[in-house]
Amino acid sequence: MTLATVPRYDESSVGTVGERAVVLGGSVAGLCAARVLRDAFESVVVLDRDPLPADPVARDGAPQTRHPHVLLEGGRATLEDLFPGFSETLLEAGGLLVDASRQLREFNGGDYIADAPGRLPTYCASRPLLEAVLRQRTRGLECVDLRGEHRFTGYETDATGQTVTGVTGRDGEGEPFTLAADLVVDATGRTSRTPSWLAETGFQRPATDEVTIEVAYSTIRVERPPDDRRLFLVAPTAPRTRGGALIPAEDGQWEVILQGVHGDDPPTDPEPLQRFADSLPADEFGATLAAHEWRTAQAERYPYPASRRHRYEALDRFPAGLVVTGDALASFNPIYGQGMSVAALEALGLHHALADGGLDELGPRFFDRAAAIVDGVWRVVVGSDFAFAETSGPEPTGAGVTNWYMDRFVRRAHDDPFLSEVYARVTRLEASPTALFRPKVLWRVFRPFGGGSEDDRPETPGSEGDRAV
Repeated sequence: MTLATVPRYDESSVGTVGERAVVLGGSVAGLCAARVLRDAFESVVVLDRDPLPADPVARDGAPQTRHPHVLLEGGRATLEDLFPGFSETLLEAGGLLVDASRQLREFNGGDYIADAPGRLPTYCASRPLLEAVLRQRTRGLECVDLRGEHRFTGYETDATGQTVTGVTGRDGEGEPFTLAADLVVDATGRTSRTPSWLAETGFQRPATDEVTIEVAYSTIRVERPPDDRRLFLVAPTAPRTRGGALIPAEDGQWEVILQGVHGDDPPTDPEPLQRFADSLPADEFGATLAAHEWRTAQAERYPYPASRRHRYEALDRFPAGLVVTGDALASFNPIYGQGMSVAALEALGLHHALADGGLDELGPRFFDRAAAIVDGVWRVVVGSDFAFAETSGPEPTGAGVTNWYMDRFVRRAHDDPFLSEVYARVTRLEASPTALFRPKVLWRVFRPFGGGSEDDRPETPGSEGDRAV
């Protein structure tokens, strides 16, 4: 499911179902969950092991926050629904609004993808700034309490062990605490302990799909001229194991991330990192690093061994009073920038699950909705990693055929603006992946060279006619 197929947020559709909800984790997934829970509970408490300051600073407990993140339009529009005025607040805080149809240059399949004919507004900011704005907006909600430096240690259950009734933890002074809750949301990310806890307490541990891609990336920040808001993207494409992204951000900087897969790790020292950038097929990376002053003396490194998906939707039995969301549910190869936007859409799924049935069997009903959101992204994003022979793990059904088709699609999109816009709307989580296979698109992908009109425009996401109920 994407922005086109998930019903939009409707605050009036949810009534109060409980006294308190507790959210474990104060990043994007946790803050979005807290927003939708505020409609259904008298109070919401968000716990995070890191401090939760007002200023935009990277969190030590989440080292990936030091690296560039992309807020796709499907996620941005959802955040705007949940936090009206979010986009304007982000711009006022220093974020940038660019038109990706003109200012994004994506090198893919041996050349640059054509400019799309329609506008593609894109909001650019560092991950710390995005989170700071979300924290500000969440703190402004009545009866929502953000508690930093509170470490979660375990779940509390009722006498039967079938219902989660709260959490235990330790505060910043090391003092133990217990919080009763009608609902607990695990948004603790890839380190989630819920699978192990389920196995230890008599429930079944969820099956886990793990696809090993061995991504490593290094990030630096360089000076950006005030009037230059260009973005550049070159993803690793088999057999080439290197890629990167160059993203404008606040404070007159570009965030430059260089990536390698399957052992081709980018260095962190300046000279070898420059050589790595020079080796990319998009000349802008090496030229930018060479021509602009570096704000960081050495690159930040982050390894990401595998995409991981816990199949909670397949469990026969799950404790009441608990749901799992964000990276704790599914995390994707970060090269494709899907994580924050999928987390926002999952919060939207939680909103609709609460509206449809309150707390009754909430976990299984939410997991079914979340699976529908994750499925499309997992098939396309994780499936594309199997273009590398070294990738291991359960291969999504049809990945080989899809990768063959997408290779041809992208090559035709080099000089076909219609296909370029379809591609952009899908990868931005505005339109369903099914848009890639509509008859009009198939004809343009497979037509003889030189045929067809280049003036045709793709349908907008709202015209798909398959909005979910």
